[in-house]
Amino acid sequence: MRIAIVADVHANLASFQAMLRHAEAGGSLDAIWCLGDTVGYGPQPNECLDLLRSYEHLAVAGNHDLAACGSMTVEEFNDAAAKAALWTEKQLTQSSREYLQSLPLVAQRDEFTLVHGSLREPEWEYLLSTSQARAQFALQETRYSIVGHSHMPFVCREVELAPPTLLFATDGERADLTEQRLILNPGSAGQPRDGDPRVGYALYDTDAATVTFARVEYDIAATQRAMKKAGLPRWLSDRLSEGL
Repeated sequence: MRIAIVADVHANLASFQAMLRHAEAGGSLDAIWCLGDTVGYGPQPNECLDLLRSYEHLAVAGNHDLAACGSMTVEEFNDAAAKAALWTEKQLTQSSREYLQSLPLVAQRDEFTLVHGSLREPEWEYLLSTSQARAQFALQETRYSIVGHSHMPFVCREVELAPPTLLFATDGERADLTEQRLILNPGSAGQPRDGDPRVGYALYDTDAATVTFARVEYDIAATQRAMKKAGLPRWLSDRLSEGL
């Protein structure tokens, strides 16, 4: 089976479509695993949700998903994120809203646990440090876990008698799925923040027992035009060009 692992699409339809074209160039996808924040920030929330839902998929809720469907306030959001979340809430169809409200915070499939932030704080924790990784492994009941939220692609391996270390994952890098416990982050499929504006995602090959990281070019200007037309904050549009 070929499973696309995506996180933080953030209503960026152009990037999501480019990612799927890239993934399917190597063969049809059997499923998508989504780590949350399919909406928020970007200009096409319903279209991105419809595209995700057109595939066999497993998804969890992110903080922007929860804010957009009314399950979380925007009190802890920065000003631009809050404005975008409130705009998104007004755009959602009833079907999109009900779908987001139905999503769990944590999901398991075989040897994988999916969560947006972390297992100790699913909606909010940015898992980026050794101490956070150690806490994740302590709560992780499956061999592997996959997170999003930070928009940073990485592999973190549990090593006996040594602290877990988060290692940035580059385009084409492959993680072999062995007995060693792992935490993976595919990066962001809609708003990268590692200085590389290209779409980030990962592909899980169940037969080969590998997860391969990938980066994909997309039409950033098209998304920026749509954001401008929607009246979304300029800063959110500008950052797409820089991958920040």
